[in-house]
Amino acid sequence: MREVLHRRVAAYLREHHVMTLATHGSEGVWAAAVFYVSDGFNLIFLSSPSSRHCRNLAESPRVSATVQEDYADWPEIKGVQLEGIAREIGGEREQHARHIYGEKFPLIRGLAQAPVAIAKAMDKVRWYEVVTDRLYFIDNSAGFGHRDAIELPRRG
Repeated sequence: MREVLHRRVAAYLREHHVMTLATHGSEGVWAAAVFYVSDGFNLIFLSSPSSRHCRNLAESPRVSATVQEDYADWPEIKGVQLEGIAREIGGEREQHARHIYGEKFPLIRGLAQAPVAIAKAMDKVRWYEVVTDRLYFIDNSAGFGHRDAIELPRRG
């Protein structure tokens, strides 16, 4: 049963593209929608270090996030709620992130052919990873408000 749930959640994360990332810092709480790629249950995204959510991460790396579609009917609702630690990545981890991000978003893989504005913007971003330690898979098709929990070991 646990393996089935893990595969189902991993597939859901692979199939979707945008997470809403919730952060907090000296300016208060903030939520931002960012494109992501999943690496297991961890979510990798890129963003400007000057954005409010990244400034918040520099102050407090504890985050929560959601991934879901825009459903019109309550019984259809499915999604992931998660919490973990977000951190900037570099070195080999960044290279891995660039590779899998490019697989999901070919525009990033082919920056030489990308519009100039996108290529310039990519020079200003940094790579981040949400290391998930707890997540919930919501599936109203299994009953209104149904959610299954997955606890993951905390990693540094």
